[in-house]
Amino acid sequence: MNGELTVIQANSGEAFKDFIKLAWKIYKNNPHWVPPLISEMKKKLNPKIHPFFKHSQVELFVAYENYQPVGRIAAIIDYNHNNFHQEKVGFFGLFEAIENYAVAEALLNKARQWLKNRNMNVMRGPMNLNMNDECAFLLEGFDSPPVFMMPYNPEYYLRFMEKYGMVKAKDLYAYLNEGIIKTPERIEKIARRAREKYNVKIRHADFKKLDEEIQKIKDIYNAAWEKNWGFVPMTDEEMDYLAADLKKIAEPELVLFAEVDEKPVGVTVTVPNYNEVLIHMNGRLDPIGIAKFLYHRKKIKGLRSLIMGMLKEYRLTGISVLLFTETAKAARKLGYEWCETSWNLEDNHLINKFDETIGGRLYKKYRIYELEI
Repeated sequence: MNGELTVIQANSGEAFKDFIKLAWKIYKNNPHWVPPLISEMKKKLNPKIHPFFKHSQVELFVAYENYQPVGRIAAIIDYNHNNFHQEKVGFFGLFEAIENYAVAEALLNKARQWLKNRNMNVMRGPMNLNMNDECAFLLEGFDSPPVFMMPYNPEYYLRFMEKYGMVKAKDLYAYLNEGIIKTPERIEKIARRAREKYNVKIRHADFKKLDEEIQKIKDIYNAAWEKNWGFVPMTDEEMDYLAADLKKIAEPELVLFAEVDEKPVGVTVTVPNYNEVLIHMNGRLDPIGIAKFLYHRKKIKGLRSLIMGMLKEYRLTGISVLLFTETAKAARKLGYEWCETSWNLEDNHLINKFDETIGGRLYKKYRIYELEI
């Protein structure tokens, strides 16, 4: 490695440490960036721990200029995605770069060539690491921090992608519902009608039987989302991995099932916005970080609606509205004040209309890019 711009593999050693820590350099003066937990990032990128690696290849790269780390990128092939969609798409993700287009170009070139060498014909991203995780670049809404498990980035990343020749693949929407403390009467009427007509039972998750509950969530999630753009069914191991994380932060009262004749037909998973805590921790789980975690956890006011799934035959029944009203009721009781519903595909008109109907306003947009290789 010389003093000029160089891009090297970063799956281990000092380069891996630089890969993890580079974000602190990029966002040093940005008040809206939420530092990830360093320990969680290391777990996420460890092939021995994260089940994503069982059906994927991931190569990490770091760019250096004058011996200093100035950018990073991951090149990703998700074989489950390609088998499910019958395409040869490679992904890039975990992208960060200083405001220097030459750095971004060098990183994208490296990921593109790595994917091309493995016979991929499209590069799409960012995926961090796939669409069941954080994905896309923030496109609109830079004036506030992201909510839990949603990305944030400098605006100049968008210019870099377009200068490189990337084109829009899909936009994602996030809706803010600041009326979680009250539910409009017309929404309550729809919910009441649905409950009576279909004899719906709403219950919260039983964390003492978490394995059984997770299987029900997985079944509804995979059935409800299978026709959506970019969707890849979660494997059992991936759902278990996500569940283990959610168990640490989720509240049973905010994980709700809708059942008809004792059959689960819908589910909603809403989690506290732990970014209100993480933003104070600087990525550390040392004694000071733990103290900050315990202090700020009590002050969380926001929620993120993470999963909302309905079996196809129940989508237009109003049961989804009933799930919302029950979630709002539980949120009020627990003291939460607002909720973000995210992310939605821009062309999922049914769910976008639903979010508007329940009082949400479109306040952030995200973009996924792609390029033929």
